[in-house]
Amino acid sequence: MKPIIEVNNLTKEYQLGHLTSLKESALNTLRRLTFRPVQERERFKALDDVNFHIEQGEVVGIIGHNGAGKSTLLKHLANISKPTKGDVIVRGSVAPLIEVGAGVNPELTGRENIFLNGAILGIPKIIIQQKLDEIIDFSELEQFIDTPVKRYSSGMTVRLGFSIATSMEADILIVDEVLAVGDLAFQRKCFDRMEDLIKRQGKTVLLVSHNIRQVERLCSRTILMSHGKITQDGKPRNVCNAFYEESDKEIQTAKITSKFGRTESSGDIELESITVLNNEGNSVASIEYLEDIEFKVTYVIKSKLAEPIFGLGIHTTDFLYLATSQSLDQLASGLLHPGKYTLSYKVSNFPFLPGIYSLRLGVALNGSFQPVFYSEGVFPLHVIASKNINRSVLSTNNEGFISLDGKWSLVENHSQ
Repeated sequence: MKPIIEVNNLTKEYQLGHLTSLKESALNTLRRLTFRPVQERERFKALDDVNFHIEQGEVVGIIGHNGAGKSTLLKHLANISKPTKGDVIVRGSVAPLIEVGAGVNPELTGRENIFLNGAILGIPKIIIQQKLDEIIDFSELEQFIDTPVKRYSSGMTVRLGFSIATSMEADILIVDEVLAVGDLAFQRKCFDRMEDLIKRQGKTVLLVSHNIRQVERLCSRTILMSHGKITQDGKPRNVCNAFYEESDKEIQTAKITSKFGRTESSGDIELESITVLNNEGNSVASIEYLEDIEFKVTYVIKSKLAEPIFGLGIHTTDFLYLATSQSLDQLASGLLHPGKYTLSYKVSNFPFLPGIYSLRLGVALNGSFQPVFYSEGVFPLHVIASKNINRSVLSTNNEGFISLDGKWSLVENHSQ
């Protein structure tokens, strides 16, 4: 049986800088007339010789940093864009949900767009009519369904598009960064709908998302892209771990005042440095799983601070907060005068499983709890397992962030 999608030597090039001066245009015309080489504009390869096949029923996640070529690839699979070289073979109907408003005509009402999208997919009008109530109900737009889409908010437009795309009987669903739509309750509905399409209906799904845990949960296969090329293609956990490691290298080269996390400061205190020490007191770049470690944080205080409370937390690279500790019950700092101070926080048996994490720090005033400093993503934490650890067990069962330290037992119950 042939794959439902074939991508062979796919290349997409764009010219950078489409506008040229009148003089340059005239010179290029003269060069053509005299059969001389024309000065070409710089060309950018959004996709560079991409090859892969997707079997029917596969759920494939496509991940990578911004500009990696993910959305460009999906537009070719949805036949929205044409390749410079190579070809894309799609054996089946496609319901694309590429970006906000894609496939939705703003001049038509929500109801009219449902029929239009169904017709584009080749679905008979009577079938669309049968699904109409289901689509409207899922989108939660019944009050606005006969209003032109141009009056919808962007969130309403995506909710309508998602409801249409996932309700129609297409063979392939292409989704680009639209699962986090609306409030938390509607997002839960989107996840449930996707899991239903994948597990019960066996649809072929291509999903682009920066939510890596979402990709790990929903997908059976993951493709990692970088600079228009496929760098890895395989099991979600392996490919996503490679992406985390790649991201960690970028984080480690960033300045201590992170650009990718929230940072707030009253100006009374500044963060100068962070050091992680192992059990021997040596500065380390990686933390051993279950190792005793010490965080040393140096602050520069510029104005008097009355009894500040210090906080330290661990979060994932996509800002899922995992742990927090405050100095309130352990450290009586008193009145701190302007100067430089080094804060120490020791952790026994650092509990997080091997992976990439990040540090967040905060300082607030005791009593009022008024924040004077807060920053996320200030320091990368790379947890590894190389000493006296069964790494094969960790690599196959590393689901979640903390390993439960419990004891198993089994007792046979004898009948009376």
